[in-house]
Amino acid sequence: MLDLVMSAPGMSVKALASHFDISRIAVLKHVRVLEETELILSRKSGRTRSLFFNPIPIQQLHDRWTTKYSAFWSERLVDIKSRVEARASEQKDHKSA
Repeated sequence: MLDLVMSAPGMSVKALASHFDISRIAVLKHVRVLEETELILSRKSGRTRSLFFNPIPIQQLHDRWTTKYSAFWSERLVDIKSRVEARASEQKDHKSA
């Protein structure tokens, strides 16, 4: 649903529902969940509800998780690099002794 709304900003619920083998009411229930999470914003004009994708919540999650895990793995990789270099140095010292 997000991909469809993103590719056609202002798409109506009816147009969105036409892509699925479920009722328009079922699609509307899904849309309401996406609205609660602010992934979809809607604007009502008469009986038509226009849907718009809101990328901000996904970007916030991406920023939060990638920053957190990037730091975690960066620290681990530096530790691994140090250990590998230390072992290589030890092996070099053993061979030259």
